[in-house]
Amino acid sequence: MHHQYDVVIVGAGTGGIPCAVEAAGHGARVLLVEKDSRIGGTLHTSGGHMSAAGTRRQRERGIEDSVQEHIADIERISGGTARADLVELAARHAPETIDWLDGHGFEFAPESPRLVYGHEPYRVPRTHYGKDAGLSILAVLRRLLDEQIAAGRVDLWLGSAAIGLTERPGGAPSVTVLRGGVDEVEVPAPAVVLATGGFASDRELFEELEGAALVSAAHPTSTGDGIVIAREAGAAIAGRGLYLPTFGGLPHPTTPGRAYYDERPLLIASERLPWEIYVDRTGLRFVAEDETSIDLKERALATSADGTFWTVFDDKARRSSVPMVVGWSPDDVSAKAGVRAGVHKANTLTELAALAGIAPDGLTATVERYNEAVTARHDAEFGRTHLPAPIAEPPFFAIRNHAIALVTFSGLDVDEHLRVRRTDGTPMDGVHAAGEVIGAAATCGNSFCGGMLITPALTFGRLLGRRLAAGRAR
Repeated sequence: MHHQYDVVIVGAGTGGIPCAVEAAGHGARVLLVEKDSRIGGTLHTSGGHMSAAGTRRQRERGIEDSVQEHIADIERISGGTARADLVELAARHAPETIDWLDGHGFEFAPESPRLVYGHEPYRVPRTHYGKDAGLSILAVLRRLLDEQIAAGRVDLWLGSAAIGLTERPGGAPSVTVLRGGVDEVEVPAPAVVLATGGFASDRELFEELEGAALVSAAHPTSTGDGIVIAREAGAAIAGRGLYLPTFGGLPHPTTPGRAYYDERPLLIASERLPWEIYVDRTGLRFVAEDETSIDLKERALATSADGTFWTVFDDKARRSSVPMVVGWSPDDVSAKAGVRAGVHKANTLTELAALAGIAPDGLTATVERYNEAVTARHDAEFGRTHLPAPIAEPPFFAIRNHAIALVTFSGLDVDEHLRVRRTDGTPMDGVHAAGEVIGAAATCGNSFCGGMLITPALTFGRLLGRRLAAGRAR
């Protein structure tokens, strides 16, 4: 015999844990279901970036900022493609969320908040993060959740996947859970919150909804469970056509279709000015390699046939442009050639092209044009200005990269109250969603807005928890 629950939350991660904590703290009886053997989800691998304007931390450091400026920056970066209502909801409550973490002992990195250039930067330092990245957030959430579990207000089922959702118009929905991977249990509750994250570790779903080839560096549990069960129950999908890849990652050394992000190439001009060129399968360049806007680079890559490209350079560049890959010395680059997947070395460009899978004629012609641009100190094709040396000293190298997926942009369609909507646009009774399960496009649009995945997940989870506990879900 199971307890009666006021709220069932599927997914004990960035959105689900704060939802459980707030709902339980406001008197609700909560079941929190997690398919993994541990809580935290993507917080175990995330950099933990959170954006908020007008926080206590900013004021202590003399940073002047406002919610209005935050919203304006998101609109600028996204080109107005994000959901204005959800951006406003997230940005308005974001400082409260950061201050809430702060008040519960969150350990900020000393330099935080700051401007971050991994994607298009904000105009004001408003990116907050902890000394241990996503684990700093999880440390706070774990303590708060443990308190509610100890008080008997939250039951946590680990190793338990949600395999079904039943909506009963005018009645309470229910979630079917494979508890402990063994027992199939149907759990009804007045409110269900889906917080299962994205689906960048499920090739079939990714290629269907995002329409792109998947090379993933996402958390392995990001398989779209909440989207699957909600869609089977009649939920609509939003955000299709807004996918944008992260610019470049090396193929995983042992697992096809995945990228190894711990050994990422340094392709951001603010991190390292490039000596190499980028070429596609035809051997052609597609962007100025020293372009300072990573957003423009990502968009250029998104238009290529399958997102695959190579960094091509010579031995002088190997010795002089350090580091090309996080954690690799110049000697490592040479030693990994022919050993590490995607890393190649040859004495001629024609041989290099054959090893790497690049069109030989295209590559040799491209390098010839690039070398002419270096001599002329003018890149007529793409306007590159950093032209340190020709690609001329053998051996020559090519490192394969691919547009990689860290997050997914499509997700469950929700209204302004975070109620999941059916395909006819009406809200499902008692079914809500928060976090990446609603898609990055909801709060980032067709762009990467720093901190606008984790902050909305935390914020929407907290707002839903309070609202559902009070019985005011509409």
